[in-house]
Amino acid sequence: MYRLAGVICASVVIWSGGVTFAGAQPTTQELIAGAMQACHDGRVAPDRATRAGHFEKGQALGEQAVAADEQSADAHFALFCNLGELMRIDGEMSLSSVMGFRRMMKELDRTLVLAPEHLDALSARGTLLVRLPSLLGGDPDKGEQLLRHVIQQEPQSVNARISLAKSYCKRGRHQDAVSLASEALTLAQAQQQDDFIPEATRVVAQLRATGNKGN
Repeated sequence: MYRLAGVICASVVIWSGGVTFAGAQPTTQELIAGAMQACHDGRVAPDRATRAGHFEKGQALGEQAVAADEQSADAHFALFCNLGELMRIDGEMSLSSVMGFRRMMKELDRTLVLAPEHLDALSARGTLLVRLPSLLGGDPDKGEQLLRHVIQQEPQSVNARISLAKSYCKRGRHQDAVSLASEALTLAQAQQQDDFIPEATRVVAQLRATGNKGN
């Protein structure tokens, strides 16, 4: 999901090397838009070094946005997005950096304090709850409840469906998992969400392969 409300500001110029701005002093909304664009660009980049470069740029823009308006939930979420992607740059989230994990969670928590119904943040929280071990605050039941809430409120949500499908698969609800993952792939393709199509495709293929082995 990770979709910032509204469109990217026209004064933000996107180019292959990163994000720049038409004005000398970008507004908070321009910084947020630039950080979210960098987060997206990092997810679709072809190699690790390029991905890291986008996420680091997005982190810097997110930090500037938070400094400009600490009360902006979207600013905190934009920073969280890039911090989180940096932590899972090699696949599943790496918890090798305790400080990095705490900082990421601080930004997510702050987002939800400022905007309790921030659906992108709720989707991220639900995803973390179903994936993290209990020692780090994981709670699959609560996570699934949050993800179902996001889907109910935002029927076009892709990320929440992918996360919920993975959780269902782990907990033995294979057919429900296949259905959700297939819906996620269809929605991602219809919305041309190039950052989620590859993951949705992989999850559908993995679930179908698991189902075929069981037959």
